[in-house]
Amino acid sequence: MTEINPSKMRSPNSIKALRKIYSQSDLAKKLGVSVRTLRRWERGEIEPKEFVSQAISHLNENKASYDTGNHKFTFIDLFAGIGGIRLGFEKFGGKCVFTSEWNKYSIQTYRANFFDDHEIAGDITKVDENIIPNHDILLAGFPCQPFSIAGVSKKNSLGRAHGFLDQTQGTLFFDVARIIAAKKPKAFLLENVKNLISHDKKNTFKVIINVLEKELGYHVFYKVINGQHFVPQHRERIIIVGFKDETNFTWDDLYLPPLETAPRIGSILHDTCRVFEEAYTRPNGLPLLKYTLSPKLWNFLQQYALKHKAKGNGFGFGMVNQNSVSRTLSARYYKDGSEILVNQGNKKNPRRLTPRECARLMGFDNEYRIFKIPVSDTQAYHQFGNAVVVPVIEAVAKILLPQIGIEIDEKIELKRCI
Repeated sequence: MTEINPSKMRSPNSIKALRKIYSQSDLAKKLGVSVRTLRRWERGEIEPKEFVSQAISHLNENKASYDTGNHKFTFIDLFAGIGGIRLGFEKFGGKCVFTSEWNKYSIQTYRANFFDDHEIAGDITKVDENIIPNHDILLAGFPCQPFSIAGVSKKNSLGRAHGFLDQTQGTLFFDVARIIAAKKPKAFLLENVKNLISHDKKNTFKVIINVLEKELGYHVFYKVINGQHFVPQHRERIIIVGFKDETNFTWDDLYLPPLETAPRIGSILHDTCRVFEEAYTRPNGLPLLKYTLSPKLWNFLQQYALKHKAKGNGFGFGMVNQNSVSRTLSARYYKDGSEILVNQGNKKNPRRLTPRECARLMGFDNEYRIFKIPVSDTQAYHQFGNAVVVPVIEAVAKILLPQIGIEIDEKIELKRCI
């Protein structure tokens, strides 16, 4: 951090205002810093980084609404990642009352963008479901894992009863199930990869639906949705929603903009937007040169593609231009960027997307929100590659919430990427 002239700082006054609400240790935890660093901010010795200053401002601006209960419904955010599913529900007036995420870098990004009255719980497998606050909706982007049926088969042979505790023990879906069983939310939304349906010879999905419907008693609906309706990326994910009581829910109410009019890559590129952002662009708004592939890497990717083409395989890089729709952004994008390379013309090597372009590609940025990226490029690529397409979640939330009595403000539009 840079030493500054205390007379030029505004942060101390903002921090002092928050100190009337939070203890020094609590505020330090919320901002992800040590108590010593917080004290130095208070004394005006050093200036917080920009994203921390924004966090401080956000806490000051929003504390009043949290205290007065100015929200329409409550939800919890499990396997939260960087909060993509949360964004889709906060848009309609929801308040997050519990968050669980174990990855320290994802927590850093989450804290930079969301400022709550609760700490982020780490490993959900170690959290007692009974201490989780009551909530209207459970949200979870849980990892996909196979279920062992050995224990179930053995109990069947012995004539013993079994339930979801046996069917899903040792998997992270078990933690979703036990929390639903204990807290009985009005609804839930679960998100996963499209292949969940066929995973482990369809056994995984069969067990999940059986647990949700037969064991927990929820009315369950699922649908594979392509994020391409909202962003210039082919990205299919399964959304599972469930309701404690019978409803009139139907996927027919889900509005997906026609693919023919869907946005193209040009809408998210620095080359088109020309907005200067020091971390990712030069003063002219074009991407930093470090995002252009080195001759060595570009040659390797071309040779790799030719080798697989000769074998009749489809493996290789994915080149895009302004009129393209990209392949699916993956968590491995940081390695070589091969699935989405931006064509820079015949005389230039292609380039990777910048993390800011990835934020736009996933719908985290829009006309009203610029998502903060406080981590390294490597971590940012990993986080966005594992995230959800935010406008997809918004679209589902818009038809889910009325089914549990939450009125939707029709003035709120579902925006695509900027």
